Amino acid sequence: MLQKIRMKNGVSKVYTDRPDYADFDSPAKFEAIKSIIAKRLREHPNAICSYSGGSDSDIMIDLIERTRSIFELPPIKYVFFNTGLEMKATRDHVKHVAEKYGVEIEERRPKINIVRASRTYGIPFVSKIMSGGLSEWQKKGVPLSIADEYDQAEDKAAKRKELKERYPKCESLINFLCCCNSAGEPRPNIQLVINSSKYMRDFISEYPPDFMISATCCYYCKKKLAHDVQKGYEMIITGERRDEGGMRSVPRKDNTALCFTETADGQYRLRPLYYVSDKDKAWYKEYYKIKYSDAYEVYGLTRTGCCGCPISYKAVEDLEKIRKYEPNVVKAAWNIFGKSYKYRMKYNEYKKKRMEEEKRKAENVKGQMTIFDILEPIPQEGKKIDE
Repeated sequence: MLQKIRMKNGVSKVYTDRPDYADFDSPAKFEAIKSIIAKRLREHPNAICSYSGGSDSDIMIDLIERTRSIFELPPIKYVFFNTGLEMKATRDHVKHVAEKYGVEIEERRPKINIVRASRTYGIPFVSKIMSGGLSEWQKKGVPLSIADEYDQAEDKAAKRKELKERYPKCESLINFLCCCNSAGEPRPNIQLVINSSKYMRDFISEYPPDFMISATCCYYCKKKLAHDVQKGYEMIITGERRDEGGMRSVPRKDNTALCFTETADGQYRLRPLYYVSDKDKAWYKEYYKIKYSDAYEVYGLTRTGCCGCPISYKAVEDLEKIRKYEPNVVKAAWNIFGKSYKYRMKYNEYKKKRMEEEKRKAENVKGQMTIFDILEPIPQEGKKIDE
């Protein structure tokens, strides 16, 4: 699959081949999306759509139901996955939307809810990738000092090979801690390594976590539940958008970051909003008078997702926004994720301090006098110094 790198403000972003409609203006883009939805529903009418109660889902269900009405298509299955930690605003909105469109949105809950999953496996920290890497580190006990060995090695490929032999079945963990790839080449800035979050390795070394870290709660409360519910359907419709960033914006070997794909299981995945920008969303909401849940319209949140999840850098800030409306949810979130919130605060303070120290050092170096600043110039023959 062809890829190209675009640079913006010094940061690289990966883009896959874009369909023509991805660059249309908002009205034309949504008309193209309606045609795509109609085409795919005709081909694969046995479809199920995940509805979260969030703003993307609100745009998506309106698009689907408008398309069904225009092209006289049969109904599809809608399902809402309740993690066990959901705002009342979200639950109420799901019911309202079902009534608005005259559809059933089935609520499904996981067998292992978010409380049980977090207590059993651990809680997320910073990101899913960071949580996965640190979880492996906690389980396998590979010392952080291997990163120093790698950094100091002249032949980094040889050192990477030696570490792999010393710690068998830890290859991905070695890459994560040493910030390298499988060939032993340094890769300090990619998402798959510990220092993708600045100074994280040093922070973990100085302040080891006193709690289990893991994003397994996401697997049990969302992914496994969705897989169990969705099997048996020919097509799965979800509301991912590339503008959300993170792993959604990165193309994968199985093409799962594209608008329409076939899975290894023979199912099809339709992501009608994949090329919809934030600007497109705002236009659609205004034009079609879409009302989001009170979590957006009243509480002032910009995203909902998994309520209170520590992967969001705004988790604590968002909890404060909803405190007066959803006190029980806030209390539950702090009981479940509190240690991760506090640990992230400590990391943010550490990072800020380190950055300030580096800035001061750079300024001191810049302002230092050299020997050439203090040596008196030697006058040329026949001239005075001040001439």
